[in-house]
Amino acid sequence: MTKAGAKRSMMEQGWTSLRGPVRGRFPGVSPGMLEADLLSALDRREIEVLFQPQFSCRTGAVVGAEALARWRHPSLGEIGARDLFAIAERAALVAPLSRHVVARALEDAATWPEGLTLSLNITPEELGDPRFAADFAALIGRSEIAPQRLMLEITEDLLLRNLAQAASALKALRGLGFRTALDDFGAGFCNFRYLRELPLDALKLDKAMLEGVPGDATALAVLRAMLQLSKALGLTVYAEGIESEIQRAAITAEGCDYWQGFLRAQPMPSQSVLALARTARGMGHG
Repeated sequence: MTKAGAKRSMMEQGWTSLRGPVRGRFPGVSPGMLEADLLSALDRREIEVLFQPQFSCRTGAVVGAEALARWRHPSLGEIGARDLFAIAERAALVAPLSRHVVARALEDAATWPEGLTLSLNITPEELGDPRFAADFAALIGRSEIAPQRLMLEITEDLLLRNLAQAASALKALRGLGFRTALDDFGAGFCNFRYLRELPLDALKLDKAMLEGVPGDATALAVLRAMLQLSKALGLTVYAEGIESEIQRAAITAEGCDYWQGFLRAQPMPSQSVLALARTARGMGHG
């Protein structure tokens, strides 16, 4: 592996992978200590929110960004969202952590131009709460961002817990103007029942679905089939984890709508998203 590849791999671990055999656990560190540290970090507003820019396949312009949580632990260093939420789940802190992340993301995105959208990840605990849709709408109502600029992302593992409740909540949210997306599709079971029964606006293809594209004929055939199915269902398609120009060119040629990945931008502060969007390249001119 090249030096650049090793660095990228380390960064990916901080954002999307596990630090150990079990999410949210670290060798030599007691879970109780981590949970207490997280409670203190929330009180001190130490949980940061960075943004992964999203680009139009057609124009190359920045069209929005996905909010990602990060915790700079004083002794363990950077802890990414998956481990962070696993710690929060053990400590019964998912709800306050999620509210913190959403509030910080909304606060930052309020300074963005109207044309930029914000993607927020919804947790199983939230979607399983019958009051979630109304409470979330009230929260957004106190912000300066219109619901139409928000994409609410859910994952397959979330749906396994209560599909009927998830469908009901998403229907209520879409009725209020929010857009919805099934995230990480291809990383788990790829249950096509979800595409049939859920009120969705977009499908986000996990990077696992793009491995080998375009050189691997089977991988390319699967991608084409997924894009054809998505278009038939009226779904916008995002490709995640794009790391090479060859991949980007391939998904564009096959008809994907948007992409995100380390090829052009790593997770960054809100001000950097704005700066990128204002550059010629960020506007699709280079």
